Amino acid sequence: MTAVAIQRYPMPMPFGWFAVSYSDELAVGESRAVHYFGQELVLFRTESGRAVLMEAYCPHLGAHLGHGIHEQSGKGGGRIEGENIVCPFHSWKFNPDGECAEVPYAKNMPPKIKGKKCLKSFPLRETNQVIWAWYHPDGESPKWEVIEHDEANSSDWSPLERYEWIIDTHNQEMAENAADPAHFKYVHGTASFPEWETTYDGPFSRGLQKANMPTPRGEVKGAIHTGSAGPGQGFTKFEGIADTFLMGLTTPISEEQVHVRFAFTQPKVDGEVKKGGVNAAIIANIVGQLEEDKPIWEHKIYRPLPILCDGDGPIAKFRKWFGQFYAGGFDPKSL
Repeated sequence: MTAVAIQRYPMPMPFGWFAVSYSDELAVGESRAVHYFGQELVLFRTESGRAVLMEAYCPHLGAHLGHGIHEQSGKGGGRIEGENIVCPFHSWKFNPDGECAEVPYAKNMPPKIKGKKCLKSFPLRETNQVIWAWYHPDGESPKWEVIEHDEANSSDWSPLERYEWIIDTHNQEMAENAADPAHFKYVHGTASFPEWETTYDGPFSRGLQKANMPTPRGEVKGAIHTGSAGPGQGFTKFEGIADTFLMGLTTPISEEQVHVRFAFTQPKVDGEVKKGGVNAAIIANIVGQLEEDKPIWEHKIYRPLPILCDGDGPIAKFRKWFGQFYAGGFDPKSL
């Protein structure tokens, strides 16, 4: 009898804005290979400073534009000349729109590519110290914009403290944590189930959890504000003992693997970054919670019709909201 392989996550990759790099990780004139959305891609920054993400394989003879060694610089990837990336194989040049700008040894441009986009180029935004790419499997234009955060764009806040993981899970599975208060007690050891209110408005969600925190000097009133813009841009602001802002960025590598970035920032005190103490403890606690979730996400399956009880959170409501990010829709009842 042949065993039937279980598809852990039947959902396709969602569409939306996704982080593909921090801004300072991509220098002017640099290119590198990246793999997101189930595709081989090349990410580069032109000499004018524009970030570009496009399909990686040259339409000529299939060389990867993100791999190769330049004789002049010794750097890998396609060489950048002005606004163009140069294929390391035969020096065909491609502009940020994916058009072939030049074939250096050809007298006539091949008709198949002359004046045409021969490589897919992704819409990009650069804000919050992050390079964002819009992914849609059908190539549809962006349906909303990246939310800009004052905390990530102000010198009054500390430099981003960054953490990264590659996790064998799906965007929806990670985001569902916010609709599952019961797991906080049994996975993270909280004293009780947290309670918060979440509202949904198109591709955006907002949540508020009020929390009074005990300290040696008495109780401090606090709050946790959560939000998201689509499936790739999450953010949380912790207010109380030590204000902390977190960008939680989850980018699909494939249908069952994601690249997770956590970036924390805290307000400076008298112009200085405050280190150690409760400030560091808050960040360590949040990072520790993800580490506790990770083995569960990596070894569970998706139950399209879960058996829920009255102590569970609004999981069905969350799934209905998240379903809008699947091209053509996704109906769990059809499984």
